[in-house]
Amino acid sequence: MRQRPKAAAKSNTVSGGNTSSERGFRVKSGVHLVAKRSGISILVFFVLVVYSTWAVYRYQYESLPQPLSAEHAGKRGFSELEAMKHVKALTELGPHPVGSNSLDSALQYVLQASEAIKKEAHWEVDVEIDLFHSNSGANHLVGGLFKGKTLVYSDLNHIVLRISPKYGNKAEGNAILVSSHIDTVFSTEGAGDCSSCVAVMLELARGICHWAHGFKNSVIFLFNTGEEEGLNGAHSFVTQHPWSDIVRVAIDLEAMGIGGKSGIFQAGPDPWAIENYAQVAKYPSAQIVAQDLFTSGVIKSATDFQVYRELGGLSGLDFAYTENTAIYHTKNDKLSLLKPGSLQHLGENMLAFLLRAAASTNLPGGNATESEGKSSQDTAIYFDFLGTYMIVFRQQFADMLYNSVILQSLLIWIVSLFVGGYSAVVSVAFSCLSIVLMWICSIGFSLLVAFVLPLVSPSPVPFVSCPWLVVGLFAAPALLGAFGGQHVGYLVLEKYLSRTFSQTKATLPPAVRHAVAKLDAERWIFKAGLLQWLILLSVGHFFKIGSSYLALVWLVPPAFAYGLLDATLSPARLPKPLKTLTLLIGLSVPFLTSSGLIIRLVSTVIGTSVRFVRNPGGTPEWLGNVILALFIAAIVCLTLVYLLSYIHISGAKVPLVITTCILFGVSLGMVLLGVIPPFTEDTARAVNVVHVVDATGQQDPVSYISLFSTTPGNLIKEAEQIGEGFICGRDKPFDFVTFSVKYSCWTNKSAEIGWKESDIPALHVESDIKGDSRVTHVLVDTKVSTRWSLGINTDEVEDFQLKDDSEELISLGDKSGTDGWHTIQFSGGKKAPTKFSLTLFWHKNDSRARINKGSEVEPVLLKLRTDVDRQTPKTAEILKKLPPWCSLFGKSTSPYTLAFFKSLPVAL
Repeated sequence: MRQRPKAAAKSNTVSGGNTSSERGFRVKSGVHLVAKRSGISILVFFVLVVYSTWAVYRYQYESLPQPLSAEHAGKRGFSELEAMKHVKALTELGPHPVGSNSLDSALQYVLQASEAIKKEAHWEVDVEIDLFHSNSGANHLVGGLFKGKTLVYSDLNHIVLRISPKYGNKAEGNAILVSSHIDTVFSTEGAGDCSSCVAVMLELARGICHWAHGFKNSVIFLFNTGEEEGLNGAHSFVTQHPWSDIVRVAIDLEAMGIGGKSGIFQAGPDPWAIENYAQVAKYPSAQIVAQDLFTSGVIKSATDFQVYRELGGLSGLDFAYTENTAIYHTKNDKLSLLKPGSLQHLGENMLAFLLRAAASTNLPGGNATESEGKSSQDTAIYFDFLGTYMIVFRQQFADMLYNSVILQSLLIWIVSLFVGGYSAVVSVAFSCLSIVLMWICSIGFSLLVAFVLPLVSPSPVPFVSCPWLVVGLFAAPALLGAFGGQHVGYLVLEKYLSRTFSQTKATLPPAVRHAVAKLDAERWIFKAGLLQWLILLSVGHFFKIGSSYLALVWLVPPAFAYGLLDATLSPARLPKPLKTLTLLIGLSVPFLTSSGLIIRLVSTVIGTSVRFVRNPGGTPEWLGNVILALFIAAIVCLTLVYLLSYIHISGAKVPLVITTCILFGVSLGMVLLGVIPPFTEDTARAVNVVHVVDATGQQDPVSYISLFSTTPGNLIKEAEQIGEGFICGRDKPFDFVTFSVKYSCWTNKSAEIGWKESDIPALHVESDIKGDSRVTHVLVDTKVSTRWSLGINTDEVEDFQLKDDSEELISLGDKSGTDGWHTIQFSGGKKAPTKFSLTLFWHKNDSRARINKGSEVEPVLLKLRTDVDRQTPKTAEILKKLPPWCSLFGKSTSPYTLAFFKSLPVAL
């Protein structure tokens, strides 16, 4: 009988929480009730999370400095209004790809602007301008996009501007390189990519000319051409220009969108540059997460920085504009979409960094590639906090910090399980089950939408013009699945704890034991979220992933808040509801650190949907949605795991389900009803119009107009609006050498005019010496084209050599291949050669191609595509009729609007 008052006292102690905002139990007249956490408060917290996330993103990525005029900036400052004059002048020239008259005009403009800067320079500053004409060269980079390729160039012109003090002793021996490219792809005027970069460099050079009299190092500004054709400008500078020998730090300016904040997405290998940038940048913007994604190959792109680092052995920084990535290389990369303040942001950061670097006496030296391998402990981990502060630390410090956190976390878990005994171990297992079910259901719900969406919507990617649609289309199902999966695990855990408490706490009334089990299950689910991030931190630390700092941020503050306010190791003490204050304290730092970054990454993934398909028709229409769905589901499971644990004993379960279903229904309804079109005039679908002249057969050339898209979805609506008798389908697959088109639209109407047979390239076998070592000499005549791609069958050919009339372009040596082909991509100016001698050295033993000679399709030895930047009458007419939501899309592998094809069979 003495035990009953103690039990009652214990129950009253638990019910004491009823007087606070975190009510626990209420015992009245022998009836035990669970006072649920208010559903309204949980929904308010959700709204607070959404609003705070958006506010952080706006502050971190969309708050830009006020553009300054020349009078406000002064001679030594940076003026966006002056830089915008350069952008306007360059974009007015229209597209200016390599070999075009407009590129010559752009070079002339930059040269004149450089001359004007030289005239205004401080009298103690020496300004040298070099109009550098590069000889022919071959770029043999093997990483990333360049596997199985050799990029050959000729007749490229660059402008190199060097600023140094006239009386400096060391300035001639050390230099900081600032580089960007003048050329654009053929489909855009290139306001963002990269006229904005060139304009920033010109304005920086103007300001530097009034500072440089106190410098200890020179500053070299490289305005190169050929970047869009395969980083050829940077390659020619590193391999041919004498000033490249004195460069110690390389800064590359790029754009993968238009405007916004230009952030660092690659740094190193030496941490000197990023550490000094962090100390002086006025508006720092840098994320090692972007570097991890870029170097992993997830983002299919490359910049000049790769040449400077791999070929030049230089360390430095790589900047890029990433706002509105959907306009990349389309007609919408235009001046009107360039946000005010974008150039001011980059310009002021760069000016501060260059002033510090140029005055430094300890620039990094030696080969950066070698030093990268020697000292991985010196790798820098960096990120900005709200675009205001920059945090940089080295891998050596990260190892100590991560080891300490991991060991302490493991110690706490071991002690906790030891004190809790067998039931604690089982509870951990069931709480982990809830996390696994959360991931499975979240991914499953989101993937279901990804697969169904292309079947029911007008476009497989209906969210491109309005990225916020993904919140309803993917985030809502992912959230619903995450909560549903976690709740199932919670119920299993609660049932187990109720059964356990019936044995260990038999003195408590059954209703109280049931309520205690609910509270204990809630706490175990919260702690399972901590365990999830601990595992991610351990894995990231093991593989030395720079982005592992995010796992640290999402582990330590919530664990600290829980330990401070809610944790107990006493098995005798009954649990109380988790405090809302624990959630507020625990999630404030993680959300401030990463919510803006998350939105930026999601928007970048959405933007790349426009150009997702590398081989039109060869990629399932649902694949892009699947990638986006997986990404969003992972974000939901990682970031909302703590918040979801608060819902299971609250009144927010039903409102949460209803709200997410309504959000999904409204979003899907807007897509199905066409309220929000998938593409607009400012966010266009990537569509290419190519007049194809196919002379690969033995008969007369076949000519037609081809319409294909790198954006998922068919082209029936576009073809119907254009007219001209287009037929769409998979009946006319075609090999464009650098990619394959398996779905397209085509028409033969008036396709026989606008070109001449004399324009068709030639592959002429000059000699074929057979024997144990078969050698074939082929004359390649590209006729009117100075931009072409040649595929060489590496199943047949072991090695090859390419020469023009005056020099050897590609020498003998190991040739990597992709899918049995090595591709030569050539681009050059107007004076570039058009006749080449190709020597093929065959494999000694029989290859698959010869073995399969009896097949219906005769194997091809060489396949050639020549590009001509010319609009035939029919392509000009079709381009005028192209819907406004469509745009030509250009890249190094894309053909121009007129392309000729020639091939050489294995049986010569």
